[in-house]
Amino acid sequence: MEFIARDADVAPVASLIADPTRAAMLTALLGGRALAAGELARVSGVSAATASAHLARLLDGGLVDVVRQGRHRYYRLAGHEVAEVLETLARISGRPPVRSLRQSRQARLLEEARTCYDHLAGRAGVALLDRLREGGYYAAYDLTDAGERLLAGLGVDVAGARGSRRRFAPECLDWTERRAHLGGALGAAITGVLLERGWFRRGAVLRAVVLTEEGREGLSALFAGKELTSGTPVT
Repeated sequence: MEFIARDADVAPVASLIADPTRAAMLTALLGGRALAAGELARVSGVSAATASAHLARLLDGGLVDVVRQGRHRYYRLAGHEVAEVLETLARISGRPPVRSLRQSRQARLLEEARTCYDHLAGRAGVALLDRLREGGYYAAYDLTDAGERLLAGLGVDVAGARGSRRRFAPECLDWTERRAHLGGALGAAITGVLLERGWFRRGAVLRAVVLTEEGREGLSALFAGKELTSGTPVT
């Protein structure tokens, strides 16, 4: 019998992700925030005991980490590599049917602007990359000199992003827009600044972020009047 050589044993990791409950938990953690077991139980529709059993398997499999604050335990993805795998699977998977007004609203918010682990995605993320390209700030998966100056003025630690162990400024195919948004260390650094400035704020829906009025004005000034999203800003 002839055996096929394998570079990696992907079956155990694939089986962890393939379970619907664990997949729902991992998807909830794609927002980049650490969540308690109770929150993950609610979003996946299982009991606390069942959620704990699934989380134990994800921990053993190296897909999530635990953050401890006093007596409380919060779970987060083990790293951006896990997020990249989940986003890739989302791109080749079917979209779940929308069966209620609430689900329709949630889907709309996620399509408009969300975090793809730690960088901006959705229409806002795609538009951000478009504005960087159109302005001559980004080309060939890197910043131009003008881009370095633009982002440094915004408060982005470009040098720190370049020194990161992850890729600097790759394009990440957006699973809702089917076009690229900016990923990697630079995408994360920009998104961190946008949230710190209050130009985007986290929404009520997990992973969703919302453009604020301050953000609309700031980004319009930054990119000479060109909008990132078509949605209504929050106040």
